[in-house]
Amino acid sequence: MEQQSPFFESLKPFIQEAWNKAGFDQPTAVQNETAPIIVEGGDVIAEAPTGGGKTLAYLLPVLQKIDPEAKQAQVLILASSHELVMQIFDEVRKWTEGSGIRSASLIGGANVKRQLEKLKKKPHVIVGTPGRVNDLIEKKKLKMHEVKTIVLDEGDQLLVPEHMKTVQSIVKTTLKERQLLVFSATLSEVAVEDARSMMKDPEVLKVEDKESEQPDVDHYYIVSEGRKKADTLRKLVYLKEFKGLAFMRDIGNLTVFAEKLDYRGIDVGTLHGETKKQNRAQVLKKFQRNEFRLVMATDVAARGIDMPDINHIINVDLPRATEYTHRAGRTGRLGSSSGTVITIVTPDEEKQMKKLAKDLNLTIKKTEIYKGQLK
Repeated sequence: MEQQSPFFESLKPFIQEAWNKAGFDQPTAVQNETAPIIVEGGDVIAEAPTGGGKTLAYLLPVLQKIDPEAKQAQVLILASSHELVMQIFDEVRKWTEGSGIRSASLIGGANVKRQLEKLKKKPHVIVGTPGRVNDLIEKKKLKMHEVKTIVLDEGDQLLVPEHMKTVQSIVKTTLKERQLLVFSATLSEVAVEDARSMMKDPEVLKVEDKESEQPDVDHYYIVSEGRKKADTLRKLVYLKEFKGLAFMRDIGNLTVFAEKLDYRGIDVGTLHGETKKQNRAQVLKKFQRNEFRLVMATDVAARGIDMPDINHIINVDLPRATEYTHRAGRTGRLGSSSGTVITIVTPDEEKQMKKLAKDLNLTIKKTEIYKGQLK
């Protein structure tokens, strides 16, 4: 159990109320370690396991510092995808209830006029994708001179060539004394150096949340022909007490696999970038009620979604190292007894699988399904 830091005892009443309403007991390790630094205005680069409470680690201290009387944006939270922006935005609304703090989401592809209307209401907190935020800054519709804090949520996704220039451009529009916070489950050395280049003496914290360490997670891989992967997945669903989350990169393939399983009589929930908010909530509810034993998702759609009772993670596509870490972090966590990660690879991918295990310093055993069990 984490010892609560003084910061959590000094939270504003509206945050205390939301904290009690959420039923939380103690803050997590990353929350305890980063909150005091954030409140004091320091820059932070924090790496913490999936499920360790990173969103609240920056959100609560940042909300603590907002002046609801001021009529301009004070905090900007950047995320790489529409899905993640909307998840963070939902959290912001939940934790600012009754506080007088206004917020807005800005995402590419959404109606610009509607977003300009949102900005006219002078939100204090803005959550957005880099492209749309930068576009509105350049058009002088979003004024950054009062923004005191910028957060890069899932920084590993933003500190990549695709977004880096846009992020740098956004950061440069703020005054020099602004604060920059970078949070992620995995951060490469390159990403840390790129983040440092925009910061002032940041605290670099790698938080191992003791409660979410995973000594009881077993790692396996199964070799299967590409065209038989859906059938392999079907057999895995019948493993004893299986409750799983299967990851696929491509939305099209994910839909095809879900249809194949459905045809074979297996109810499957799906989560991807095009899943409507209402449908997403429905899928999670059904999974909670054990109406689905399996949810199939893309990485982006699964980020920020809490599914604590998962005991199996299935990689239908061979993941990259950072993807593997993110995904594996969703099982055997926060006090649950154990978890299993299974990657389905083609014969051609087996060599890459062994290299991945070596790179991650993990023992990933080869296995197969025999009489409804892993051999």
